[in-house]
Amino acid sequence: MPNQIEEFNAYRSKMNEKLLADNNKIIKRIFNLDTNAFAPGALDVKTKELLGLVASAVLRCDDCVKYHLESSHNEGATKAEVMETLSIATLVGGTIVVPHLRRAYEYWEELETQDKE
Repeated sequence: MPNQIEEFNAYRSKMNEKLLADNNKIIKRIFNLDTNAFAPGALDVKTKELLGLVASAVLRCDDCVKYHLESSHNEGATKAEVMETLSIATLVGGTIVVPHLRRAYEYWEELETQDKE
């Protein structure tokens, strides 16, 4: 069975490199703004990643959900914190978010499984 974490990260890295290699000033600035927005500030990084997870789920961006799940995981978020975050996203976004909630749960399980290996 393919590892969706490795596949996602490999594809994301490859395409980000291609996008940035085109040397488009606007795209580079957006990427930089995103990086800076999730740096420590008045809010800690884990909180910012969980906020990003809510926004991504509500906007139904599966790539963004995966990114914020993995970043939250790397920042030490617990399953309980992630599930509470996803429950808020589902409340805000409505039942249309449920398919993304399923995929998010599956991805989180894979992140937890990867920890055990």
